[in-house]
Amino acid sequence: MKRLVLIFLLMASPLFAVQPDEVLEDPVLEQRARDLSTGLRCLVCRNESIDESNADLARDLRLLVRERLVAGDSDEEAIAFIVDRYGEYVLLKPTTSGSNVFLWLAGPIMLFIAAGVGWTFLRNRSKAHELGDNDALSDEEKEHLRQILED
Repeated sequence: MKRLVLIFLLMASPLFAVQPDEVLEDPVLEQRARDLSTGLRCLVCRNESIDESNADLARDLRLLVRERLVAGDSDEEAIAFIVDRYGEYVLLKPTTSGSNVFLWLAGPIMLFIAAGVGWTFLRNRSKAHELGDNDALSDEEKEHLRQILED
């Protein structure tokens, strides 16, 4: 019974796509590579990190990260190298600089615009309802409408 529980626990644990031949011998460098890999997007799988993806491109990116770390790059330099090569889309958490500022601010701006439009619509609607007495039908119009409905 204990073995069965252990098997189920191992099956439920997250499996990473890092192959044994990719693992660096230096555990410190390997941990740095894993940390960097969790922040990089797989360009094939879209919302998976390259650490979790089994795609060939993700494997190439994992190897590239390890290659840069072995070459002596800092974490920032390794990420900058990959971003220069593949674009900022490769980052799972994009930066808030440059043209991305517009994207970060677009959501709140749209929310305020929608709130303003909604408030204006409701205000004009309540004013129209207050002025609705002028739109009442005259006796002559009511009689004509009654005749139409009876036919």
